[in-house]
Amino acid sequence: MLVSQQPSLISHLREKHDHIGKALFEDANAWVALSEIFASVVQDPSLEITYLVIDALDECVTDLSKLLDLIVQTSSALSRVKWIMSSRNWPNIEEHLERAGDKVRLSLELNADSVSAAVHSYIKHKVSQLAQDKKYSDHTKQAVLDYLYTNANDTFLWVALVCQNLRKMSRLKIVTKLKAFPPGLDCLYKRMIQNINDSEDADLCKQALAIVAVVYRPITLQELNLLVEELDSTDESLDSAREVVSLCGSLLTIRDGIIYFVHQSAKDFLLKEAYQLLFPCGEEMVHYTVFFRSLLTMSDTLRRDIYGLGVLGYPIEQVQQPESDPLAVLRYSCIYWIDHLWCGLNVQTRGLN
Repeated sequence: MLVSQQPSLISHLREKHDHIGKALFEDANAWVALSEIFASVVQDPSLEITYLVIDALDECVTDLSKLLDLIVQTSSALSRVKWIMSSRNWPNIEEHLERAGDKVRLSLELNADSVSAAVHSYIKHKVSQLAQDKKYSDHTKQAVLDYLYTNANDTFLWVALVCQNLRKMSRLKIVTKLKAFPPGLDCLYKRMIQNINDSEDADLCKQALAIVAVVYRPITLQELNLLVEELDSTDESLDSAREVVSLCGSLLTIRDGIIYFVHQSAKDFLLKEAYQLLFPCGEEMVHYTVFFRSLLTMSDTLRRDIYGLGVLGYPIEQVQQPESDPLAVLRYSCIYWIDHLWCGLNVQTRGLN
């Protein structure tokens, strides 16, 4: 974004990219390379006053400490670079950010009136969209507004999830079905889990949720296809994987073909309140399943000179990925199979005994 808004800064990126190529963003040294590029960009004298926004900092799964160090370093050394962040008040995040220079902390708990007003505006906006798209009567629209105003508890996510579910329902049943959405995120998540557990595809959904909960980075639809045995790994349209994700209520979402929890609170709820449901044989069994499926897939797919280069020592920067990349679906398995094996060792040991 910085380079897009100020094209003259692209020289900092070109300097490394022209030398290394796309591998700059892919190998184990990607963080080092990108952080050096970023540091070079923000230190450029021509850089205008810049505001960098990070939402849900606490949901950063990988290398959070590195990101926090980068934020502290740049905020302390460069007055024209300002960071705006939102996060739950986790001690490790607060401790890191204490080392930053000038900072202002805004606690939502101390600004409840402003948050409440913002949530009410959001409700009005979302219901207006629903009423227009679903052709609500004035009575139905007002009933939805009243229910959301009363039960939202100043929580944007609750409103978003309820409206997402209302969009799937017939307008004829809206008023009678409103109470199916209990107030509070945990109660709403419990209702979603109950619906999943009562469905015909409960086992498949629980497998998918368990796998998405234990993987070390968000996985793609293709990768889910390979890791869940019941799915059709040959389904290039990925319809089966998409359907499973949609059957998981609103706990999961898909962005650019990648599966995410709708919010960190959804994952936290599953690991705490629905643990026995998702991991009846223990979390280790799911890790072992991911390892085993990864091993099978790699054994079936990997082969010597998989890109057909035909020459030993071919320069990596000159390799052209085929349009149908055979390695695309294997990336997660090739990198993380050993981690899942380690976490699933207890299962393997019990099996051998």
